[in-house]
Amino acid sequence: MPKKMFTVLENNPSVMNHLAKALGMDESLSFYDIYSLTDPDLLAFIPRPVYALLVIIPLTLTWDEARTTEDADKSDYEGKGEDEPVIWFKQTIGNACGSIGLVHSLLNSWASERIVSGSTLDQIRKHALPKGMVERAKVLEDSDAFEKAHAEAARMGDTEAPTTTDEYHLGQHFVSFVKAKDGRLWELEGGRKGPLDRGALKDDEDVLSPAALEKGLGRLMRIESEKGGDLRFSAIALASSLY
Repeated sequence: MPKKMFTVLENNPSVMNHLAKALGMDESLSFYDIYSLTDPDLLAFIPRPVYALLVIIPLTLTWDEARTTEDADKSDYEGKGEDEPVIWFKQTIGNACGSIGLVHSLLNSWASERIVSGSTLDQIRKHALPKGMVERAKVLEDSDAFEKAHAEAARMGDTEAPTTTDEYHLGQHFVSFVKAKDGRLWELEGGRKGPLDRGALKDDEDVLSPAALEKGLGRLMRIESEKGGDLRFSAIALASSLY
């Protein structure tokens, strides 16, 4: 059976806000552009706390080698159920890393408290939570509402999206960083063997705090910079709406 293919998403707030609200994110939450990770004046425009970062990273040989090495001794993830610290989805749909990153951001941070009851996201969470990795991935594959919302969001981008006839390797990939309810920073990417625990954060530290950036996005950027690699990262932040 051919692999299901989606159309590539752009990582900008208008696209992701549209998709998130279509899936069931409450109006009290929004995504925001991040123009700097260090400039206080630019960071001041983003409401705090920030619940999640949705990041596009360059798919370079350096990054691929680092993730392959880190995953080499790991077995496939077996977590499931209410005791699981995060709900992680293996990506089995081509070009769906953006929408899966959004699902990871919303369902694993404190933003999960503001998912509309009965919505697509709420149904995905209920159906996926008790399932193992393979069956959980099928929840997304089999969701017509998830596919339709993704397709509508893909048409909103500023640039023409490629067709879905092939899986495109466009040199970029989505990763989500969340501060979960266990107080730890998690790196969530559907192409890995499971969720990645990047360490504890203090009560007053969110995912845009210096400590979280050091453990998460900053770590990825250091891997690239040490090899003189591609630093064309972009990120948006999930936080409370301003209005």
